Amino acid sequence: MDPMEGLQEEIDHLLGSLAGQELWGPFTTFTPFIFIVALIVLAVVFAAKRQLTEVPKNRFVGTVDFFVNFTNNEIAINMLGSSARVHMPFLLTLFLFILVANLVGIIPGSTAATGTMGVTVALAVISFAYFTFYGIKHHGLGRYLLSFVPSGIKPLPLAAFIWFLEFFSTLMRLFTLSVRLFANMFAGHILLGVLAILTSLYVTPLLQGLTAEAAGLASVGILWIVLLTVLYAMEVFVALLQAYVFTLLSSVYLMLATTEH
Repeated sequence: MDPMEGLQEEIDHLLGSLAGQELWGPFTTFTPFIFIVALIVLAVVFAAKRQLTEVPKNRFVGTVDFFVNFTNNEIAINMLGSSARVHMPFLLTLFLFILVANLVGIIPGSTAATGTMGVTVALAVISFAYFTFYGIKHHGLGRYLLSFVPSGIKPLPLAAFIWFLEFFSTLMRLFTLSVRLFANMFAGHILLGVLAILTSLYVTPLLQGLTAEAAGLASVGILWIVLLTVLYAMEVFVALLQAYVFTLLSSVYLMLATTEH
């Protein structure tokens, strides 16, 4: 009895499920979870708002209040200063959506919205459009485009070269924002899936019949269960971290777009 014989087939099935499947037209298996995440965020925010008091009365409101204050103090105010109040709704929405999407994605049987490039690219485009809009609104279109070159750079060919590099670097933010979030979440889902498969392959023989060989395999399966539990805890932390990093970088780009160079 070699449980590893079925490993490759199970991994192929796992990768296929993580890649998603087309449901109808542009809709895939990721689409329902995007709406589920959005509804969860709306439900949490409105439920917390109805119970909002100066001092939180329960853990639910206290938890929501913690994330609101964390986003406001550690991201918005730290990066944007006096303009934090204006941009706080956008940053909080971004943070909560990514956080909930990440957490929902690690629930067994669910599909991770942030585990597909389609969603992470859309989030990156929204962030890019937001800080570009406010950069143009703050400077004006001409001054915003010129802001890619620090003032005082001479001669003109050097200034043009630096402008091109900075403009290209700004466009690359679409790539870095989307790929960083996707890669971290997708890799975590693969690891969780592989460990779950290994656990199943080593424990299933014991469920089919109590034999010495099956008991020996199940004892090895305990190792996979321990590793799976540890990795699951790490993935919860990664879900929080990636929501923070994406929102923080968006606020940094917003700050760069709306300040004088």
